[in-house]
Amino acid sequence: MMYRSLFPRDLFAEFDRLQRELQQGIGLSPSIRGASRGFPAMNVGSAPQSVEIYAFAPGVDPASLDLQVEKGVLTISGERAPDASPEKSTVHIDERFAGRFRRTVTLPDDVDLNQVVARYQDGVLRISVPRSEAAQPRRITIK
Repeated sequence: MMYRSLFPRDLFAEFDRLQRELQQGIGLSPSIRGASRGFPAMNVGSAPQSVEIYAFAPGVDPASLDLQVEKGVLTISGERAPDASPEKSTVHIDERFAGRFRRTVTLPDDVDLNQVVARYQDGVLRISVPRSEAAQPRRITIK
């Protein structure tokens, strides 16, 4: 009689295989540009005075962008129109995203949501969320 183990012999290899399958299932498969995470690509950074968010959305009409803040969550949504291609043309590679999109960023508690500033220039949406006055670093004098 032959006994089979309940766990595979190389447990870490099995975990690695499961992780790859999960990544493929949710669209995080590696590519030449790294892990694909969605459109628009974003950079989010923190400074003592503000939280800075950059959304890279070239070819998107600024009028089609919608920015909302609710309960500390910033939502960027919009739509990028598909590129016009000549009739009877064959597309061999199509990597440019077209269609509706939506990205969310959870903001820290110390920001002032009434002072959010957004600018769109050269395909980059820059959102600056200032921190509240009480959260600003300040120097305390010693007496």
